[in-house]
Amino acid sequence: MAEGMPTQALMGLRAAIGVGAWTMPKLAGRMFGLDPDGNPQSPYLARLFGARDVALATGLNLSSGEARSLWLRIGIACDLADAAAGALGGRRGYLDPFPTFLVTATALGAAGLGVAALRAEAS
Repeated sequence: MAEGMPTQALMGLRAAIGVGAWTMPKLAGRMFGLDPDGNPQSPYLARLFGARDVALATGLNLSSGEARSLWLRIGIACDLADAAAGALGGRRGYLDPFPTFLVTATALGAAGLGVAALRAEAS
C-alpha cells in the first residue's frame, strides 16, 4: 500500500524525536522546556520515550493494510496518554506552564497527525 503524506510525516517525526530523545536525552528535555539537570533520572525516562517512538515509527514503516492501521491506532493512544500526562503534570504543579503547553500540544499534534494518517490509509 502506498504511504500517504500524513503517514510519511508521522514516521519521520516519530523516528527523529525518538532517536533524538534516546541519543541526546538532556537536549531533548531542554527543547521541551524541562530541567534535566534538576532531575538526574530524566535521561532514563527520555530514553524510554525515545525507544517507544522509534518502535512506533518502525512498526508503521514495516506494516501495511490492517497491521498499519493497528500501529496508527496504538500511536494515537500513546499520544493521547502523553497529552493527558502533560495536562496532569501542569495541573499538579510539577510542570511549569510553558513545558506543560509544549508537551501537551506536541502530543495532541501527533495524535491529530495519526488520525489524518489513519484516514488517508483508509481511502
